[in-house]
Amino acid sequence: MSSEPDLVCWKCGTSLAALSLPLRRLEVCAECDSELHVCRLCRFYDPNAIDQCVEEDTEEVRDKERANFCDYFKPGAGAYQMPDTSRTEASKSALSALFGDSLESDAAESSGSTKKNIEDLFD
Repeated sequence: MSSEPDLVCWKCGTSLAALSLPLRRLEVCAECDSELHVCRLCRFYDPNAIDQCVEEDTEEVRDKERANFCDYFKPGAGAYQMPDTSRTEASKSALSALFGDSLESDAAESSGSTKKNIEDLFD
């Protein structure tokens, strides 16, 4: 039942220390139900390499996020990458600076007036 202490799910970052190695082909993350015998969790996965794999003898796997039958699969630490939310936050800040908080209040007022119109229609 021991695993590498820093082995985490490639999708959500949950620790996989409770799983025994080697991972079964259909092993899934207990937190997010993502398949784990996938290229994204493999130590040979490299998004900048040809076919995104540095192991030269492997057959091409098209969907890097689905379970596969690759014989070279070895889970690698550091597969999880925190999503970069800086662009999203910058966009929200720019919209807020441009329109202020009126967008949220306008949406709330609009839904409130719509509800009132429906209630008036059926009363």
